[in-house]
Amino acid sequence: PLYPTAPIKMISTETKHSSLSFGKSYRRKGKTTRPALTEEQKQEIKEAFELFDTDKTGTIDYHELKVAMRALGFNVQKQEVIKIMKEYDRNQTGKINFSDFAEIMGEKVLQRDPEEEMKKAFALFDDDDTGFISIKNLRRVSRELGEVLSDEELTAMIEEFDKDQDGEISVEEFMAIMKQTSLY
Repeated sequence: PLYPTAPIKMISTETKHSSLSFGKSYRRKGKTTRPALTEEQKQEIKEAFELFDTDKTGTIDYHELKVAMRALGFNVQKQEVIKIMKEYDRNQTGKINFSDFAEIMGEKVLQRDPEEEMKKAFALFDDDDTGFISIKNLRRVSRELGEVLSDEELTAMIEEFDKDQDGEISVEEFMAIMKQTSLY
């Protein structure tokens, strides 16, 4: 998934169908502005497109679009992908180009709710649905990531952010960590 890691830039709302995703960021006098993609987000969108443009034509078809969108963390349904293809496949080739993909994904990324994204990230840790991240949860995640951490190290991680000192990280504590570290 794409997560903002840099201060949000601003661009004019008049950039729809132009440089929203990959153009210049600017502010016009008297115009409403909205957040722009970070460089990291732009790069992730570009990499997803290139990964699924398997024939390297600069275009992707319906199936590649669906998989690329899912790879970027969007659980899209068939009808939504069909609608996007109808709107952006202007020449009716059955494909869309990178510019259109960047615009589509840029809009989707900017519409994400950071609070919801943090709750989804929390749920990845809380695989036993207790509403808390325990040492057991951290051990599993560290193993899945190939990190070898001792129980002492895992306990220290929990203790550092466990404000109510119950030995586990709650959703609220997790969200505070994410906000504090500017991962959202």
